[in-house]
Amino acid sequence: MNKRYIGVDIGGTSVKLGIVDDKGQVHLRKEVVYTEAGSSASVMDVIIKSIHELADGSIGIEAFSGIGVSAAGCINSVEGKVAMNGGNVPNWSQTEVCHILRKEFDLPVSLANDANCAILGEFWTGAAEGYTDVLGITLGTGVGGGVITGGRLLEGAHGFAGELGHFPTHAGGAHCICGLDGCFERYASTASMIRSAVDVDPNLRNGRILFEAAGAGEMHAKSILDNWITEIAYGIAGYVHVFDPQLVLIGGGVSAQKEMLIEPLREKVLSMIMPDFAEDLEFKAAALGNDAGMVGAVYYLLSKEELTGNM
Repeated sequence: MNKRYIGVDIGGTSVKLGIVDDKGQVHLRKEVVYTEAGSSASVMDVIIKSIHELADGSIGIEAFSGIGVSAAGCINSVEGKVAMNGGNVPNWSQTEVCHILRKEFDLPVSLANDANCAILGEFWTGAAEGYTDVLGITLGTGVGGGVITGGRLLEGAHGFAGELGHFPTHAGGAHCICGLDGCFERYASTASMIRSAVDVDPNLRNGRILFEAAGAGEMHAKSILDNWITEIAYGIAGYVHVFDPQLVLIGGGVSAQKEMLIEPLREKVLSMIMPDFAEDLEFKAAALGNDAGMVGAVYYLLSKEELTGNM
């Protein structure tokens, strides 16, 4: 029987959990929405209770080999805790996630950023399987990212690497939630696209409506979409020159728009980069959906166990 792990994906409003085996297959899923904003302890209480319920409802906690955690915010994966910037999770900063879970469950535990875990999940069993060098960009309310280079996740000194949304692309640009100005996220996120759309036409109030209008030939919608894709392309072109990937993987709900997003984005990026970097460069949509973070969190745990011999 394959070893079983618990994958946990902590977001700003909910926690997703799953039983993931050592081949990356998800066997059981659970999602719990936080009922109210509270202290970091209350968020951890929700997580601990949810893990117990998931385990007790299946094979029992003693049958699991570890817990891999994916979390929003700036994550110090070296120390297994949340850094000063806790993102949108209520009072999340400085939470000692690995220490708390190890004490509760007496199992190996790892912690990594949610965007990094998403790209690891795709690398293990998703759209990036078989590649060694991957640039992952997740387009949503913000812009997440992760980089696989030489078959390993790029983490940096503390585990903070891969914050692709917070690379400044506009001098003196719009203020970002991270505290900086002109971040890529402020121009390339789906939230930015909708802000631009609503300024032109209040009826273009979400991505589905905008893409439908552009597909029907509505000129304002087409122009907004084209400008937004251009903003994304400029950022990706820069990253391609830095990381030299084989594959650019686009995640987020909008990644389902192959003809209206993935293909025009590919064409724009290829026109902006040096020819040597464009050779054999592929573009794909992410494939694992909501499972990516859980699966990637378990892969991260397995990778750490491989390097250290034990957690």
